[in-house]
Amino acid sequence: MFLFNVRVYGLLINEQDEILLSDEEHQSVRFSKFPGGGLEYGEGLLEALKREFMEECDTPVEVLEHIYTTDFFEKSSFNESQILSIYYLVKPLEPLKCRISPGAFDFDNSCQVKQSFRWVRLEDLSPNDVTFLTDKIAIEKLQQFWHKREV
Repeated sequence: MFLFNVRVYGLLINEQDEILLSDEEHQSVRFSKFPGGGLEYGEGLLEALKREFMEECDTPVEVLEHIYTTDFFEKSSFNESQILSIYYLVKPLEPLKCRISPGAFDFDNSCQVKQSFRWVRLEDLSPNDVTFLTDKIAIEKLQQFWHKREV
């Protein structure tokens, strides 16, 4: 049996041209990625992305534009499934309600979920800022998209 794990992520850029990153720890593994997560059975991609932002950031978002979909095989770091990741540019419909940390992996020890959020300036954003290959490629696609917008 082949298992597929469909993931959907939001690329949220603020008015200061900073992008929101999520630092997390799961099964004793630390990683940095974009906000978002797994598609649940019965959901569409946009519905799942909006749900994930409400769950993680307590903030509703508008989905603006598709940026990238995984176009190669990637095995999950946590199980035997194949990962399919879809990235969208999003904007918040309200101010972000999640705590923004000054640095990576600045977890609130009073919470069971080990997750923190931080801003990275778009001009400083590098594939080294994220852990997973799909996110690294999404950064390259976002930078190409952003450059075309500015020209």
